[in-house]
Amino acid sequence: MTSSLASNTVFHMERGSAPHDVVKAKLALKPAPFKSNQIPLAFHRSSHTTGAPEKKKSNLVDRSEYFYSPYYLRKTGEKENMGSEGSEGGGGGCSRKPRFLCLHGFRTNGEIMRKQVGKWPESVLENFDMVYLDAPFPAQGKSEVEGIFDPPYYEWFQFNKEFSEYTNFDKCLEYIEDYMVKQGPFDGLVGFSQGAVISAGLPGLQAKGVALTKVPKIKFLIIIGGAKFKSPAVAEDAYSSPIQCPSLHFLGEMDFLKPYGLELLEHCADASVIHHPKGHTVPRLDEKGLETMMSFIDNIQKILAEKDQH
Repeated sequence: MTSSLASNTVFHMERGSAPHDVVKAKLALKPAPFKSNQIPLAFHRSSHTTGAPEKKKSNLVDRSEYFYSPYYLRKTGEKENMGSEGSEGGGGGCSRKPRFLCLHGFRTNGEIMRKQVGKWPESVLENFDMVYLDAPFPAQGKSEVEGIFDPPYYEWFQFNKEFSEYTNFDKCLEYIEDYMVKQGPFDGLVGFSQGAVISAGLPGLQAKGVALTKVPKIKFLIIIGGAKFKSPAVAEDAYSSPIQCPSLHFLGEMDFLKPYGLELLEHCADASVIHHPKGHTVPRLDEKGLETMMSFIDNIQKILAEKDQH
């Protein structure tokens, strides 16, 4: 699997119901070389407004200099604004939408996660400014979503069979921080599967000063099919104290990671939970789940409004 620009700039932007994403972690082969300036393209979604993506460029460009959205391709030097203007229906009086960086599952990509999250109703999505980032390393083995979602596929880092030893983990953290510096600020993280494990661990790593030292403090988390880090060295820093920022957790009754998601939940000081009957997937929101989500959004808007007033 190559990671050329051409393979990363052609994506299907159609909307629709996507099949469930079932991702089981497997032992990775030899990791691909990593260069800090080779940043895959990311997807920016501020609303469901219509618009066609810009046509593929025929000339090759340095991937680290460009930022891709469904609506335009432009240099990263032109920083994103803080977020789209918030809707009046939020109730919290926040003047902008909270901006979230979305980290996809193992051996998938940012566009796949955009489609997965796109199953949520517009009443939810309109309250967020979401950016979908591709992981730094091309998949080093078969993806469980082949035949369901189009390639290319990526992974955030590699690990052994026991999930206790990581390869390229430090490079993964540097890569995420570099992107957040260039395209931030971000208010929070949304993570699914391997992306959820990273997202849930980053606040603790940031508090210990071992990750995200150049960006503002993470204020909110949305964790879908998550778990704790298994590496003792990483876990010691990530969970030395409870996760203090408000977090929303999705727990699937058929998810093989549910027991580990419950362990993570116990470590969170301000957590809300959405239970769903599915497996390891980004689920649709039923009536109860939607109510919990909207309550979480109200809390975000209230916190940001209070912060803006000060």
